Amino acid sequence: MILLRRLLGDVLRRQRQRQGRTLREVSSSARVSLGYLSEVERGQKEASSELLSAICDALDVRMSELMREVSDELSLAELAASAAASDPVPVPVRPMLNSVSVTSVAGVPTGRVTIKAPAEAVDVVAA
Repeated sequence: MILLRRLLGDVLRRQRQRQGRTLREVSSSARVSLGYLSEVERGQKEASSELLSAICDALDVRMSELMREVSDELSLAELAASAAASDPVPVPVRPMLNSVSVTSVAGVPTGRVTIKAPAEAVDVVAA
């Protein structure tokens, strides 16, 4: 059985470790006990949306990015479970995201903005 809390904890731990931060630093910034954050990272506790928001803020990560990574992990876990059971599960097709840099809109400078969107959803018009 795939446990969402375990996948979420794994992703949170990786995010924290990528930043080279300790549990103590993140727990202090998120205002959650070190022990509880540790249990969340190990998938032993279910994190509320409020707690996830505080942890994401402490890690300076958007919750949507966190959930996207969890979703990707869940898809892989489902595929692995399906392969083990030899009962094929259809794989959802997610469009490839392309980066588009925008320096002005209607002739007004915007600074540099990068947008990631499916290629077929973006019309680019050269000035």
